[in-house]
Amino acid sequence: MSHRTQGGGAGHRGVHHDVTPASGERQDPSFRSTDESMSAPAHHGAGRSTWKAVAIPSEHGGWGLTAEPILLGLLLAFSWPGVAIGVAAMCAFLARTPLKLALVDRRRGRELQRTVLARRIGLAEVAAIVAMGIVALIAAGWEWLIPAAIALPLFAIELWYDIRSRGRRLVPELCGAIGMGAVAAAIVVAGDGTATLAAAAWLVLAARSIGAIPFIRTQIDRLHHGTVSTHPSDLFQLLALVVAVIAAVVDPDVVVGSIAVAVIVVLHLVWVRRSPVPPAKVLGLRQMALGVALVAATAAGVRLS
Repeated sequence: MSHRTQGGGAGHRGVHHDVTPASGERQDPSFRSTDESMSAPAHHGAGRSTWKAVAIPSEHGGWGLTAEPILLGLLLAFSWPGVAIGVAAMCAFLARTPLKLALVDRRRGRELQRTVLARRIGLAEVAAIVAMGIVALIAAGWEWLIPAAIALPLFAIELWYDIRSRGRRLVPELCGAIGMGAVAAAIVVAGDGTATLAAAAWLVLAARSIGAIPFIRTQIDRLHHGTVSTHPSDLFQLLALVVAVIAAVVDPDVVVGSIAVAVIVVLHLVWVRRSPVPPAKVLGLRQMALGVALVAATAAGVRLS
């Protein structure tokens, strides 16, 4: 669900382009805007725009996919260690942008003004993550680290694609979103929730991501290219439904959340066949509303069970 952009900036080593020579794939444009801000002449407000380009994630959908697990985890099993884990998760989301920029620049063998700034911001956010993690460890023990450890390979895959400027592919987007669902599981464990509830909450969020990301990608393709095949999106909707059923089997308390996923799947199947496709902003707002509704339904179902 991320909408990343990339490229390079004139005046830096190498020729900047939108397409990689080897694969013909469009690269991530966020790097172009950042490079250009670094190579452009200084002017009023340039420092602020440079800081924003380095520090603020451009993936609008990523905000929701980060906030949803935090909110769901705290609604299911509130605790102050859980709050610390949530803050650490948000810092991790924020740190991804500057660290990605710093790693890409290092891989390309260049040291720009943005590289230094990105490294400083990224390290400060990593320090905040470590501090919040220590607070959670002291207050809640180490068991909440188990979901985080399980999610690590997913984040490693996403990072591998990111530093090669291929973060817009389906695989890294799915890995990152599904991995972020581990935050809900970690918060539930830290709040003395059961292991089955933690796993089921993660599965509900995974089902939401599995259905939403391919759907949005298909809608964006339709928006830009007209008629495209809906089969890939449809297959992922089926997979999302299967994962939602597994979640209800793991812990029946989340059955309302699984039903909510099924409703979202039906909406995706209907919307992907409607024309005209709504603007990207409307697509994003719809997904945000669906995410909030899913979290509320899942939490309410668990509380009432």
